[in-house]
Parts: sequence; C-alpha cells; structure tokens
Amino acid sequence: MDVSAHIEAVYAEVRRRDPGEPEFHQAAAEVLTSLTPALERHPEYAETGILDRLCEPERQLMFRVPWVDDQGSVRVNRGFRVEFNSALGPYKGGLRFHPSVNLGIVKFLGFEQIFKNALTGMAIGGGKGGSDFDPKGRSDGEIMRFCQSFMTELHRHLGEHTDVPAGDIGVGAREIGYLFGQYKRITNRYESGVLTGKPVAWGGSQARTEATGYGAVYFAQEMLATRGEGFEGRRVVVSGSGNVAVYAVEKVHDLGGRVVACSDSSGYLVDEDGIDLELLKEIKEVRRSRISAYADAKPGARFSARGTVYDVPCEIALPCATQNELRREDAVALVKKGVRAVAEGANMPCTAEAVDVFQEAGILFGPGKAANAGGVATSALEMQQNASRDSWTFEETESRLAKVMRGVHTQCRETAEAYGGSPDDYVRGANVAGFLKVAEAMTAQGVI
Repeated sequence: MDVSAHIEAVYAEVRRRDPGEPEFHQAAAEVLTSLTPALERHPEYAETGILDRLCEPERQLMFRVPWVDDQGSVRVNRGFRVEFNSALGPYKGGLRFHPSVNLGIVKFLGFEQIFKNALTGMAIGGGKGGSDFDPKGRSDGEIMRFCQSFMTELHRHLGEHTDVPAGDIGVGAREIGYLFGQYKRITNRYESGVLTGKPVAWGGSQARTEATGYGAVYFAQEMLATRGEGFEGRRVVVSGSGNVAVYAVEKVHDLGGRVVACSDSSGYLVDEDGIDLELLKEIKEVRRSRISAYADAKPGARFSARGTVYDVPCEIALPCATQNELRREDAVALVKKGVRAVAEGANMPCTAEAVDVFQEAGILFGPGKAANAGGVATSALEMQQNASRDSWTFEETESRLAKVMRGVHTQCRETAEAYGGSPDDYVRGANVAGFLKVAEAMTAQGVI
C-alpha cells in the first residue's frame, strides 16, 4: 500500500464530509501528516481502516438549549457533545461555553483529546462538548438555569463508564456544580465520577484547578532539561489570564522564572518586575475584570490594546489562551527576540505555519496534546478517587501529575526518535505515540 496516498485520501475525505470546519481540518492534517512512518511500520492499521475510523466520531450530539433570562425572556442556545473515540476508555473531555463554539470547534477539540488522553496512560477515551452560550455578564441565576437546561438533555448520554465531561473555557467550578446538581436530580444517583473539575468539598481533586497550567510548565521544564537548561532566571510570556494561564504563572515563579506578560481578549499586560500573582487572581478570579485593571492597580505595569503579548521579548513562551492565537508573524517575532522554548497550554494555540517556524529554527516546541495533558490526567485521578470514595492531599496529587507529565515527555521524545530519528520533534512524537496506543486497542476490538 502507498501510505502517503492513503493518508492523502483520508484527509481528502475529511474535507469532503466535513466542509466548513477549518479547525477540525487543521487538527486532522497535523496528526495525519505525522503518521507516515508509523503506517509504513504497521501497514495493518491502514489496511483495516484505522485512520478512516479515527477521523469519524463514534457519536455526534447537537441539541437545543432553551432557558429564561432574568428579564423573563426565553433564550435559545445550541449544545454539543462529540463522543469521538472510546477504544481506551469512557469518553473524556471538557465542556466549553463560548460564543465561538460550533460543531467544527468541538470536533477539533475532541479529535485532539483522543491522542492527549492516550498519552497520559490513563484508561480514558476522547470527547468534547459545549455550547455557544456566553457566561460573561450573566447572573448566577441565568447561568444556573442554562446549565440545568443543558444537562436535562445531555444527562442521558453520560455516565462514569460512558462519558465523563469536565470544564473548559467558560466552565469552572460554578458551572460544574450546577450541571452536577441537575444530573443528580434527574437520575436520582450521586454518581461523583460523572463530572470532573468539582470543588474539593464534594468529590473534587486537590490540584485539579492548577493541573493544566502546572502540567504545561512541567512539560516545558522537561524539554529544557534535555539541553541542560531550566526556568531559573528566564523571562517568560504567558498568553491568556484564565485558569490555565494563572497557574502556569504560579508554577513558573515556583521554578525561578519571571513571567513578565500575560493577556486577555482586550489586550496584554507587561510587568517587568514579574506578574503579581495575587493581584492577577484578585482581578480575574474575584472581580472578573479586564486585565487593564492590573495596570491601574500596579505602578510600573502597562497595558496595551494594540499588538499581541508575543511582541514582548522572552526566552520561554506559554500560549494558554485559545486556538490559533499565535500566528506565523508572532512566531517569527519570538524567534528573532531569542525565544528558546514554546509549550502549548491551550488547545492548538499555534497555527500550523507558526509551528513550522519554531521547528525550522530549532526551538523546543511542545504541542498541546502533550504539554497540556496535565488537566485531563488529573481529571482521571479525580475519577480514581471518586470510584474508591477516597481523597488525596494536594502534594500527593501534584506528585502524580508531575510523574504523568514526565512520562508524556519521555514517550514523545522516544517515539520521535524511533519514528523519525529526531527526538526534538515533539509534534511527531506525540501524534505517533498517541496513535499507536489507540490503533492497537481499536484493532483488538474489531471493526466497530
């Protein structure tokens, strides 16, 4: 079999069957183009249609979410859940509430989740969901009513052995609480393991809030260590200022680095003294204000509504905001200004062209399906605790998280060496390592 022709045919079919879904096309292309050496060594995976099946979700759910706002007006949003692949375990992946959410976005996220979850070594499959509902500016009552309506439909597709959602952009502990409450009310079951990202007081895991940001930093640390380097004394830029970004900042500071800039959708902030983490948390987590409020409160800090956070010189960049935020021109600017490593804390925040720039320049680059796997890994740890009616300390959970991220890094590096001769090619390493685990399980389970 001509492997290259087979891959091209699969990708052509993805574009034909799923028009108007550019993010999904981008995610599929990034994985498929990495798999040539894996399929050459394992032609049976091509012959049994593994790629064709991998690119088609096992189930796609789309439903109406009606709710009533505080003025008594009826609102209607659209809900999604894409249950992509369950070869390794129940579907696992977050729910995103944001106006940009559509089927293509959810499919790209779910597709990435298959390989990310495989890399953790946990028994979890890949899925993703969400809604085009925007929680910004909504009262707690409105968010509760929306979440209850959303779960009224979704609950019939969930279960700790079937599909286990978590949070994502726009879905934090508050939303998880409302969703779980409605699930419990409808099913009459206290099934803790059906949702992760819960508050610690009623079944959540210590360190889950911090896990994605911490994990991205741990992965970057492992990459730097291969060149005898670390975070100590390094200038770092973190995009975003949500949950992932905040805890990436925290862990960078713990490791001796200095985060000098972060951002939100209104612009970016620069603080050459190093971001004041407590002030950032106060503004974003308590006041829920724009990041410009930081500059108003901190002498010497400055806010800019023009350009991007990547205009700020740094040695390490951690894009932690959203998909395709870091473009080719940003990558070129970062390389010129001396960046040494980039680790994706968000899902696919770098465009394909930006990734090419980093790899051609020899910059260490950790793709999201590897670098941000800490969040879902800790969600799986939360599932373990729920199943055993147990709870672990913060230190124990963080220790397990660090171990998982070291394992993910080792897998990526060793697989990149074995299937391409370049251990620094973490993109190929992550894609091939994740693919081989899922393909082996799919083959063993037959054509389903």
